Amino acid sequence: MPELPEVETVCRALARALEGRRIVRVEVRRPGLRLPFPADLAGRLTGARVTQIRRRAKYILIHLGTGPVVIAHLGMSGRVTILNAGDNGRDEPPGRHDHLLLDFEGGTQVRFNDARRFGLVVLAEDEAALAGHPLLADLGPEPLSNAFNGPVLAAALAGRKTPVKAALLDQRVVAGLGNIYICEALFHAGISPRRSAHTVAGKRAEGLAAAIKQVLAAAIESGGSSLRDYVQPNGELGYFQHAWAVYGREGTPCPGCDCEVPATGGVQRITQSGRSTFFCPRRQR
Repeated sequence: MPELPEVETVCRALARALEGRRIVRVEVRRPGLRLPFPADLAGRLTGARVTQIRRRAKYILIHLGTGPVVIAHLGMSGRVTILNAGDNGRDEPPGRHDHLLLDFEGGTQVRFNDARRFGLVVLAEDEAALAGHPLLADLGPEPLSNAFNGPVLAAALAGRKTPVKAALLDQRVVAGLGNIYICEALFHAGISPRRSAHTVAGKRAEGLAAAIKQVLAAAIESGGSSLRDYVQPNGELGYFQHAWAVYGREGTPCPGCDCEVPATGGVQRITQSGRSTFFCPRRQR
């Protein structure tokens, strides 16, 4: 599933290409994805001008002036492609998994592709209704914002007896974190994914909050991580997977390792909350 850095990369590309442009045509090619498309989606979007595109957690928010706000989620396999006039593929017919097409003035087309149909596209009635929308109302702080720091994280984890890895997957604790970047942040903070969440306080929480910000910023700079389906809107891969310290590296040495991997086993993989967790038991406590 695309996580925060991948969604942020998509949002930035969409903002560069579309902000200030008017939607001139909408083609809805199936009834919906994980949720049905809103009634008269094409009619409500056609003619609207994009004023802002931003991210909240793993959601793409497309603001249309005083009109509705589009809330989109990429699900497990969703991708967004931007095709400008004259680009290779701009005049090719949409593929079988291109479920929503948006044409903009100037000839740009955006295609929302979702082979597994776990994504969604819904509407908030207007800007005022956005914060209270059921998909967004209970989300925690944005990890790259000034509202997120060590004390805020410690307060969110206080009293939680679950492993810290599981707690961080809860979007009410921190918005937008997913499996890959939690594993990476815990490694850089030197915290075991098995550690009870309530014990991550004080300097531990400060270090983990800083590691989360560091890892996410580096991943965004690299265009995210391409794992299975994800590509950037221009078709290029993300590159952060080449910088993973522990994720997907079972049995290999972690960065800066000075232990004997045949004896220690190197990076280990365990299952938590039904997901693979990768960590170094020697350097994470």
